[in-house]
Amino acid sequence: MGISVLIPTLNEEENLPSTIALLHESEFVSEIIVGDADSDDETVRIAKDLGCRVLENLPRSRAVQLNRCAEIATGEVLLFLHADTRVSNLALANLQSKLEQESAIVGGGFLRSFDSPSLLLKFTCWLAGWRGRWWGIFYGDQGIFIRKQAFEDLAGFDESVSLGEDLELSLRMRDHGKTAAVGPAVLSSARRFEKEGAFRRCVADWKLARQLRREFGS
Repeated sequence: MGISVLIPTLNEEENLPSTIALLHESEFVSEIIVGDADSDDETVRIAKDLGCRVLENLPRSRAVQLNRCAEIATGEVLLFLHADTRVSNLALANLQSKLEQESAIVGGGFLRSFDSPSLLLKFTCWLAGWRGRWWGIFYGDQGIFIRKQAFEDLAGFDESVSLGEDLELSLRMRDHGKTAAVGPAVLSSARRFEKEGAFRRCVADWKLARQLRREFGS
């Protein structure tokens, strides 16, 4: 059961090498596909040099980028991963084992941690774990995984959703079948929280999530 890791990028030359290096350590990753939205730095060259399949000049839409990557993916499992989210070999091994042992699971996400000492962000990570386990809701910076057949059954990401495409897919995925939260936690960058202010960013994310849940009836 191979895992295709799909990464949307836009000027990620600083983060991509370490993320890909960890993925190369795993025997469970069958391929890494990068969908690039016309980066003007060295992202594309780095991805190619590190052995990734690269789709270039895609629109600046993560939903579109990831759908195009999924179209050419060959793995039985798709893992949608942000360029600044690092997932360990143990987490991938646990994911593989979970899906092999429980055929009813269609997808889910990892537990999450941030590279920040912020107590607020630590709380959001605890909340994300609780939300994933009990509500089947996952965000992109957790690393969302789904069986390819289930992804195709759901017709992929909704490309009309400009923000929160990860949450929207998560809501449909949990309605489609059983989901799971897998550990150990991935390590995601806290850069957007540090840039905008952790509290302000958390409030903005909460408002977006609330809007999407109302819009899609979940």
